[in-house]
Amino acid sequence: MDEKVEYDEDVAVEFIHNYLPQELKVIFSKDTLYYILDLICEFYEKNDYLNGEDEEKEEKELIAFIIKQSKKDAIGDFSTEDILMILRAEEAYMETIDIDIDIDIDIDD
Repeated sequence: MDEKVEYDEDVAVEFIHNYLPQELKVIFSKDTLYYILDLICEFYEKNDYLNGEDEEKEEKELIAFIIKQSKKDAIGDFSTEDILMILRAEEAYMETIDIDIDIDIDIDD
């Protein structure tokens, strides 16, 4: 029996921090990563992007939102590439817990 693994923010932050290259580990403390994960949640609560229709536009707007809020809250002045790396790391974490995908294929000959 497969056991469903749920998203754990503490594990996600640890995973993301370990995923980052050394030069970004210096820039992004674990506290900063918690902050960015909170911004990601805030972005999706405010916007209806979970339908996946325009992923490129969604990603650009998410990155712009994170950069803008981080500056506004005096957390940091991050580049698009840095935030993109964090998003890729979070996606990689999500893939590690996405073990309960069921695909039903009916083949009737």
